Amino acid sequence: MRAQVFAKAGLVLVFVVVLDQVTKVLVRHGIDVGEEDSVLPAISLVHVRNTGVAFGAFAGGGIIVVALVAAALAALLYYFFTHLDKPLVWLPTGMLLGGSIGNIIDRVRDGAVTDFVKLPAWPAFNVADISITFGVLVLLWVIEQGPRDDADAADGQQR
Repeated sequence: MRAQVFAKAGLVLVFVVVLDQVTKVLVRHGIDVGEEDSVLPAISLVHVRNTGVAFGAFAGGGIIVVALVAAALAALLYYFFTHLDKPLVWLPTGMLLGGSIGNIIDRVRDGAVTDFVKLPAWPAFNVADISITFGVLVLLWVIEQGPRDDADAADGQQR
């Protein structure tokens, strides 16, 4: 069972990183920095370089950003490894790690994260940010769930 949990988290992680990086390449090659193209009445594609964390917070924070990300990932990994019996724990873990790694790749390569989805009155964001946001929501839901009961799981499969 442990191997399946790790494999599922890994697949989600890889999917998020690939989707995030492909979309960012398309933006970097298709939209000039600062340009904005309206795609729907309330959604624009932009090309923004973000040196902060989520939604531009701590812009230019350098070591603060690294420390925040490292602490959050350490806490997530601790929870994951100590709660492998929780149903769906692999999903938010993969989403959060994938989103974080996607943005870390940008920071290492470019010194800033490429953001490109813009909603009215909201900072620009990217696929990694979406994955992190929904990963946090799914993690909160997973935390509220009880541990997996193997008898219940087997019973559910027989129905």
